[in-house]
Amino acid sequence: MTTIAHTIEKMDSIVNQCMEKNLRAGFFAVLYRHVTLRIKQGIDNKEFEDNERMEKFDILFAQRFFDAYDAFLSNQPATCSWEIAFEASKKTDFMVMQHLLLGINAHINLDLGIAAAETMQGKSMLPLKNDFDKINHILASLVDEVKNNIGRVSPVFKMLMSLARGRDELLINFSIFAARDGAWKFALEYHSSNDKKTSIIERDDRIARLGSAIINPGRWLSFLVTLIRWGEYKSPARKMAIIGQMV
Repeated sequence: MTTIAHTIEKMDSIVNQCMEKNLRAGFFAVLYRHVTLRIKQGIDNKEFEDNERMEKFDILFAQRFFDAYDAFLSNQPATCSWEIAFEASKKTDFMVMQHLLLGINAHINLDLGIAAAETMQGKSMLPLKNDFDKINHILASLVDEVKNNIGRVSPVFKMLMSLARGRDELLINFSIFAARDGAWKFALEYHSSNDKKTSIIERDDRIARLGSAIINPGRWLSFLVTLIRWGEYKSPARKMAIIGQMV
């Protein structure tokens, strides 16, 4: 990948493939394509402090998802965080929001910090901080938009969210949103590490445990997840199309 336009072409290819084959991995792919389109718009409008650097950052960031997805299709090993997400996508046991959060978990909590450090290889990380925060904001806003409109895919989820009166953690114990700030801390640690391979392995192990918590939320929440999932009766391709309309 040499430009963000090439990155979007690859995104389009993945989304189309997932829709044609009804792959649940496409739930996150649809969301991430919109993230990339939004970042491209920001670069074109010169919203970032260094737009050329941001394009490099975005390409490196996306490539980690592409590598994980290609490994999944070819039955090759990926990071544990992504393997949990892709293994879950083979099953019908999980609701759409879980699939989205598994992808977000791997990509934000692991990949984002690595891509940031690789973007600033041999340089200080500090000049990237503001643009890094803008990417986090874009990611969060799109996910929150999907969550707020998920009733079109998951009517039971919508009902339970209204009963929770905004206290989402009572229904789904996903702390990923609060963990976004940890991505920058990891980026700094990875950037300064003399053993980057070990740094990735150790971080991946922690993030994989978060992924396990997403698909194993406990007996009570698992019961609610089952209720929600029963209401998500549309095909994976149709759900992807709706998620795309949401964002």
